[in-house]
Amino acid sequence: MISRALETDGLDLFIEQYGQLINISRAGQTAMREIISAALRRIDRDPASVPIKLYPFTRAAIGDTPMMVVIDPALSAGRPVINGTGLATQLIAERYKAGESISDLAYDYERDNEEIEEAIRCELQAAA
Repeated sequence: MISRALETDGLDLFIEQYGQLINISRAGQTAMREIISAALRRIDRDPASVPIKLYPFTRAAIGDTPMMVVIDPALSAGRPVINGTGLATQLIAERYKAGESISDLAYDYERDNEEIEEAIRCELQAAA
């Protein structure tokens, strides 16, 4: 039996052929390889290739988005959290919008300023 590894961006299915990702959900349209590849690299899969974690983009420039925020169904009911913690980004963003500083939040949660900034960026981007 011959089979191909299928990839998805959550909406469409893709196969790799001749160095390009082909969108098989849309009559074989060629996808923008860089964007789709970047999105697919932000998915952790289990040994059976089932997606188990997603690292959402928190910035407009795809290459500049660190993987500090994760969506994991096993943590915080699948809400975005700071990677390696159960600390929900929504909680951090709410405190920030209420007037607390990034450095105060970093101190309270014993996290780096960069992690707090990414948590806030994730939530503010989702609200936009």
